[in-house]
Amino acid sequence: MGIQDIIEGKKQWRAHVARVKALPPDYQIVYKEMQKYLFKVGPVSLPDGPLLPGIVGFFEEGAAAGRGVLELIGTDVAAFCDDLIKDSPTYADVYQESLGGEPGANGK
Repeated sequence: MGIQDIIEGKKQWRAHVARVKALPPDYQIVYKEMQKYLFKVGPVSLPDGPLLPGIVGFFEEGAAAGRGVLELIGTDVAAFCDDLIKDSPTYADVYQESLGGEPGANGK
């Protein structure tokens, strides 16, 4: 990864954060909780993948339609996140494989 890649990544992240800040306050709160949860659970593709921008797009559409954030995702944020990443390998899966265990043996 060169310096240009790092600079481009930072530009993309700043644009992403600006989109989040443009959301209504209740959407921002839920997004930040989802982001925290997803960073803990750790789908391998999270940093470079389309998941976080996709969530922001989904939230932008819901806000534009005048729907509340909990109407979109329900009241269990973790369950919604788990459903989004159910088929994605996580760092726990990678670790389990490195130990010689079966992938997905962490309960997924």
